[in-house]
Amino acid sequence: MGVFLFAVRLCALIVWIFLGLLCVTVFYPFARAATRCAVTRRWSGALMFLCGIKIRIQGRPALDAPALWVANHVSWADIFVLNSVRCVSFISKSDVRAWPVIGWLVAGAGTVFLDRGQRHAVRGVSQQMRERFARGEVVGLFPEGTSSSGLDVAPFHSSLFDAAIRADVDIQPVALRFMHKGRRSDYVSFVGDQTLVRNLWLLLRTTGVVVQAEFLPVMANDVCRGMGRVKTAERARALIRAAVTRP
Repeated sequence: MGVFLFAVRLCALIVWIFLGLLCVTVFYPFARAATRCAVTRRWSGALMFLCGIKIRIQGRPALDAPALWVANHVSWADIFVLNSVRCVSFISKSDVRAWPVIGWLVAGAGTVFLDRGQRHAVRGVSQQMRERFARGEVVGLFPEGTSSSGLDVAPFHSSLFDAAIRADVDIQPVALRFMHKGRRSDYVSFVGDQTLVRNLWLLLRTTGVVVQAEFLPVMANDVCRGMGRVKTAERARALIRAAVTRP
């Protein structure tokens, strides 16, 4: 059953991803921003459905004003889970751009890539974040800097929090909890030396994968400004960690 399910899902996924690439390269350059966002939300939700991932939204996501969404990072799927809620411009490490297919998709959807080997990389990314905030967009950030098992939350890097604070933008923490067959699990987490192909093999051949995306209360900009970026990052991590590790 697992091999058959994998084959069926993989075929559907290939077709859907091809349509996504076609949309990004042919349609997006000429479409209005609102239209691109609507397509991105629906396409991302359908992608997760085809992968066998059920999404459960909890809390109140910020849907109207510009904001910085900060979340724990478990899998490549995190990007599409959050994009199914609202069109998000993510900050991602530069090597994601080289990933087959997924790298092309996230680049076409407006991802900002951070090259940690460049001395002034953070400054350039911060400027791009401020431009997106000025357009009323949400920017997504995974401050752990890498993916984890999803059962705990690693310390946050605080440097990119400063762009939101200086832009007078609120920050909303988001806790991502991965479930497998009714229990918290790291079964489909994308960590360590695991390849994307291996992760897809595990995901597409199983059932019962659920991602709970809990949108925690917004951290108002004036409060964050008073705390500064380091304490703001620590507070956001504490809130997310409390939700992630909750029984």
